[in-house]
Amino acid sequence: MSTLADRTIAALRTTHDELAAFVRGLDAADLDRQSGASEWTVAQVLSHLGSGAEIGLATLRAALGGQETPGQDFNHGVWDRWNAKDPEAQAKDFLVADAEIVSAFEGLDADARERLRVRLGFLPAPGDVALVAGMRLNEAALHSWDVMVAFDPAAIVAPDTAGVLTDLYSGPLDFMVGFMGRPDAIDPRLATTLRVETSDPERVLGLTLGETVGFSEAPEPADVLSLPAEAWVRLLGGRLAPEHTPPSVSVTGDGVSLDDLRRVFPGI
Repeated sequence: MSTLADRTIAALRTTHDELAAFVRGLDAADLDRQSGASEWTVAQVLSHLGSGAEIGLATLRAALGGQETPGQDFNHGVWDRWNAKDPEAQAKDFLVADAEIVSAFEGLDADARERLRVRLGFLPAPGDVALVAGMRLNEAALHSWDVMVAFDPAAIVAPDTAGVLTDLYSGPLDFMVGFMGRPDAIDPRLATTLRVETSDPERVLGLTLGETVGFSEAPEPADVLSLPAEAWVRLLGGRLAPEHTPPSVSVTGDGVSLDDLRRVFPGI
């Protein structure tokens, strides 16, 4: 039976293969385009993914070897080295680094996928493989979109990957929704629990907007946010601007609007 860790690792492979095939066809002018990340070019997005892959791989290897997780000095050294590369090298080296971390996750056997715990400096307790691979998938999927949307305004997150991320957000990555959300971005009188109904795949969730942002049981009746799962993923990641919003996205009820939700999830 496929576990959430298995599904996450499979989605990492698909995301890598699709982005890598696309990146191999880019020229210097393409790499210098403005990406979907407002402050980065396409090459800089790939640099961010590449440096993150290198840090993530070192962290995973440390956990497998029973060693201490590399610290901030290591991370800053990696970031400085990647930032110093020219755009062509950032793209070329991304292909290698991202392939390595995906292969490392794929190389974990069933026992490791269930039992391995990885210590991350920003979390109070070690995370399991679903959590750690899920954090990488979140980065890979959203930044892949940042690259793709530079060339296609109608770009989406692949539905299979969006389905895995939707399950991760309401599972081991539920803390990220509170981290990404800005509850003070809307009038406190609009505090509510919204019913979220996704399609492709279908999921029903409760999203609480109050002093904090988080998941709860889906209320009924309630104001309803209805949207494809890939749009839900992009909304949480601050990537559902009006020009990139599918026509099927809707909010019904007299409470929060889609613009309110965009303010709650501005992206990081």
